[in-house]
Amino acid sequence: MMEKTEIEKMLEQIGLPSRYFYFEEKEAVAPPFLVWYFPGSDNFSADGQVFYRVDRLNLELYTDQKDFLLEQKVEAVLDMAGIFWEKTEAFLDDEQMYEVLYEMEV
Repeated sequence: MMEKTEIEKMLEQIGLPSRYFYFEEKEAVAPPFLVWYFPGSDNFSADGQVFYRVDRLNLELYTDQKDFLLEQKVEAVLDMAGIFWEKTEAFLDDEQMYEVLYEMEV
């Protein structure tokens, strides 16, 4: 399990503004930026108790243009941290932004 401070330190290596879950309106930033959160867990149990805790971590990269190099940078940081990740992508019509979602367990 990665602690909040460990995740924040890892994300600092990417060099983009990042926040847990969302940016407050007063601190809104222009893309690119990152949002991360824990959507749930996939714990391992034994004898009716949590034996080993596994948090699911989502990392969302928002850009106003498709940025393959930036995605490679994010992926390199995740790889260096030894994290197995899956990636999906969407274009948000209302926001006119790309969202690249990285899903992983930490």
